[in-house]
Amino acid sequence: MVYVYRGFNWAEQLPRIRQTPLPYVLAAVLCDIAVYCVQGWRWNELLIPVGKLPVWRSMQAIYIGLFANEVLPLRPGEVIRSFLQARWSGVPFAVVLSSVVIERLFDGFWLILGFLVTSFFVDLPPVLVYGSRILAGILLILGALLAFAIFRRQQAEKWLNPKLRHHLNALESMGRSRSFYNAFLISFLYLALQVGPIYFIQQGFGLHLGFGASAAILVILRIGSVPPQAPGNVGSFQAFAILGAMLFGVDRQSATGYATLLFIVITVPLWVVGFFALLATKMKLRQLTEDAHQ
Repeated sequence: MVYVYRGFNWAEQLPRIRQTPLPYVLAAVLCDIAVYCVQGWRWNELLIPVGKLPVWRSMQAIYIGLFANEVLPLRPGEVIRSFLQARWSGVPFAVVLSSVVIERLFDGFWLILGFLVTSFFVDLPPVLVYGSRILAGILLILGALLAFAIFRRQQAEKWLNPKLRHHLNALESMGRSRSFYNAFLISFLYLALQVGPIYFIQQGFGLHLGFGASAAILVILRIGSVPPQAPGNVGSFQAFAILGAMLFGVDRQSATGYATLLFIVITVPLWVVGFFALLATKMKLRQLTEDAHQ
């Protein structure tokens, strides 16, 4: 954060942030909410062969997990949302956690594809290129293991503890179902909708970079968020948003103002919705974290 805001002209940029037209801000917020509605839909599609839960329940679990990631270190949100999904749906926790891993594989595939497309139009920093290669390698290994578990089940059983072998049934059911491929396609929509807040805020802020540049900035933000970092990606989010905007010719002052507004628009609604989603469970976040890790 110190690096990001070193030399930042608050007197010049803060009024510009405040003057961003409200319709653009509302459009960005609605797009961001739609992202997690689609994520809840995708999660339900993936879990159809093993259990069914109302989409709004899946969305509630997702928002609570996101809220946990925003306020707690080490990103416990994925474990917490898996725990809630398992409790509410009756699907074994290990199976739900496996579905989250599959979600990440889907996201990673579309993200790497987006990165490759972006690299044809923008000279990306070496650190992002190396990071994308590492991510691609991890995804390749995880994807191979998943395919092995689904399509070579008898061989996979030999490598697993007998107590865990019944979970292969669930993985096989998910992997061989039509809903698995539906979830894969929904993942593209999930990623595409994330371009919305970036696009609307840069339009409202007066940058007018276009949809393609917004998609490239999203790819940079997502690649940059892969390594472990501070809760809510504070600091790193702004740094990568600034980097993305500057790659398209935006000056640093304007890029920093834009990154600041984008962070507020994306993060504050998430805090609010996540807080009320947690409040509806009548549980404390610390209690949920402890229960999920037991």
